[in-house]
Parts: sequence; C-alpha cells; structure tokens
Amino acid sequence: MNNLLEINNVVKQYGGYTALNDVSMHIPKGSVFGLLGPNGAGKTSLIRIINQITMPDSGEIILDGEKLAPHHIEHIGYLPEERGLYKSMKVGDQALYLAQLKGMSKSEAKKKLKYWFDKFDIGAWWNKKIEELSKGMAQKVQFIVTVLHEPKLLIFDEPFSGFDPINAQLIAKEILQLRDEGATIIFSTHRMESVEEMCDYIALINKSNKILDGKLDDIKRQYRTNVFEIGLKTDRAEEVKLQLKQNFDISPANFKSLNEGLKLNVKLKSNTANDLLSFLTANGEVNHFVELVPSANDIFIETVNKTN
Repeated sequence: MNNLLEINNVVKQYGGYTALNDVSMHIPKGSVFGLLGPNGAGKTSLIRIINQITMPDSGEIILDGEKLAPHHIEHIGYLPEERGLYKSMKVGDQALYLAQLKGMSKSEAKKKLKYWFDKFDIGAWWNKKIEELSKGMAQKVQFIVTVLHEPKLLIFDEPFSGFDPINAQLIAKEILQLRDEGATIIFSTHRMESVEEMCDYIALINKSNKILDGKLDDIKRQYRTNVFEIGLKTDRAEEVKLQLKQNFDISPANFKSLNEGLKLNVKLKSNTANDLLSFLTANGEVNHFVELVPSANDIFIETVNKTN
C-alpha cells in the first residue's frame, strides 16, 4: 500500500449547494501533499470529512488500507486555520488535556511535551494562560499539540498564519522533518512560495471540482513554456538579435543583473537549449541563462482561470 489516504468519489452537499463534486485523490505515504484552491473551493469541506467532523453524502475515505472509522482519529493530527485553544486555560494544562483526548497517557504526554517545549525554548510558558500569549506564541503551542501523539496523518491548514519569517521557517523545517520521519502531511495554504518549498504532490480544487493533481515536478513539466531568460555581453547586440530572430522567438526581458548587456526572453522552436547556449557562447559572454519554469503560483492562476 503506497497511499496512506485514498479519497474516492466524495460528494458533499449543503442543501442545494454542492461543496465537493465527485472528488478523488490519493495521498502517498511519507509525502507533503498540497491541497490548493481559491476561497470557497471545497478544501475545508474535504478536511472536515477526513477529520470526521462531517460525513460525505457519497464516496469513501480509506486510511492506511481501512475504511475511515471513528477510532482513526487517534492517527490524525489537525491544525485548523481557525485555532481552537481555550484562552483562559493554562498552556501546560491545556496541552496535557488535548494530548489525553488523542489517547496518550498523562505521563507519556508530559514527557513528550517537555521534549517539544525544550525544542522550541518555551518552557517558561507552561503556567501562562493562552490569552497572555501573542498569536504566534499560541500557534507554536497548537502546533505542538497537533504533532505530539505522532499521528500517521497530519493536516495543516494555513500553518504559518501569525508567524514572523523566522518562526515560519522554523515550523516549515519541523514539518519537513516529520515527513522525513515517516508522517504523511496534507498542507493547505494560499502561500504559493511555501508550496514550492515543501510540497511533493499537489491537488487543485475549484468550484467543488478537482481540476488538477499529481507530482509537483511533473505538473511543472506539463506547464513549461520552453522560454529562457538570457543575458549576453556583446559588442554586436543588434546583429545578434537579428540572428536569434531567424531561429527563435525573442522578446525583451527585464531582470536584475550586475552585468550590462543584451537581455532577452528566447523561446525555443524545434531547437534545443544546447543549440541556444552554443549560439550565445559563440557570439559573446553569457552572464545569465535561466529557463522560465512556471511557478506553482503561475500554474494555480492559469488553471483556475481556465476552469472559470
């Protein structure tokens, strides 16, 4: 079994509104799977079904080879976008309480909480109330509670909300470490730079339908444009441009460079990147040569606009 989670033909309706329309996706074990989509696309409805907060109208969820059942909640950790800590409760008491709800004994929870509180250097927060903490501080506590029981499946919904860049990077590092230790992670975010950094696979939902899914690298290959951004130091700029026009599609490029010279976007036709590079090296000093690979953000916008 290579997939930890299989979502098969899930339909969810609220009255006359369809939140999920026959959605299927498979989440491989030991991966970070990006669940993407515009606001209102259906992502939260799917996450709530996986957490058994609501049930699908039809379809099924398979977790590690078994049909999803109430006892599986102990194998899932969920960090919601809207945090749910009790503001007037002390941090330590609350963390212990939530850990025991996930099936941990009090002594085991205390031991693991000490490890995580020491790791994040927040031991002094144990007797503080949640309402005394900043949003970012409370986020750290909720992150710890989410991962404490070492679940097979972790679901993070906008996990970097409220964090400054340093702490966001700290949490990102921890998420990738959990993946490397065997956890499977569903990662829902609107921060496409985080998708680029962290996700092995993605699925894109729009207007209740899955419109794209697969390995991120494979999807980026499907969307590649064969356009290269080039910088060339040459005394024959106009002549080189005319020669390039004969074999390539060219247009002006605007990128920051410490070197002055010819700056162009060059689109391959039947030729190869080696053909282009050979021509450039024969006609000047190449100081910039980058393929313009579409970003996750580019793919998101293009695919959603097409389906709209």
